[in-house]
Amino acid sequence: MNVLVAGANGHTGRLIVQKLALDGVHHAYAMVRSEDQVESLKNLGAERVIVADLEAQDLSAVVRGCDAVIFAAGSGSKTGPEKTIGVDEEGANKLVDAAKMNGVKRFVMLSSVGADGDIKDYNGSLKHYVEAKGRADRYLQESGVNYTIVRPGLLTHAPAKGKVDIRKHYEYEEHEGRSISRADLAHVLVASLDNPHVKNKIFEMYSGQDPIDKALRDFE
Repeated sequence: MNVLVAGANGHTGRLIVQKLALDGVHHAYAMVRSEDQVESLKNLGAERVIVADLEAQDLSAVVRGCDAVIFAAGSGSKTGPEKTIGVDEEGANKLVDAAKMNGVKRFVMLSSVGADGDIKDYNGSLKHYVEAKGRADRYLQESGVNYTIVRPGLLTHAPAKGKVDIRKHYEYEEHEGRSISRADLAHVLVASLDNPHVKNKIFEMYSGQDPIDKALRDFE
């Protein structure tokens, strides 16, 4: 399966590319914004590196030849609303449209807890971020493309644990003090490509006690 990774040069995106390159099943097509990033992504194992800007162009050609997309791009919570909307919402929507037009079979969206509209957990700069993520999630859901939407909590650079806790929704008090490593997040995003149990589903996620494959298999 040829998998386009949008946001491939980000912290999580690079881990996704490595994971795809090592699993022996998928071929990583890394989407980056700058020619300066091409060689680095090839060294990580990307079979192909595509230079394209989510904000600036039609993306039909970008997804051509791809069977699946993992959207791991993000403006970050510290950017202003205009940049966040341009990348996290409008950029995601354009890629969804391109995927649909080109018959892409799977679209795995990296979202965020709070994107379901329960934004009382957030304030300030995070508010516009989770709102944009939520709108992009809804656009994907309504597109007709087979999807999985993954909403992790606070991300860390800790080593992979290989165990997670996934739920449809965490209550407000259940977020306190919880996080998940980017390495485990990358594992979940890649595993979601082929797992029928999370097809057309949305889940929130933190580090936990269930092995990743079991957590995905048991999710309802």
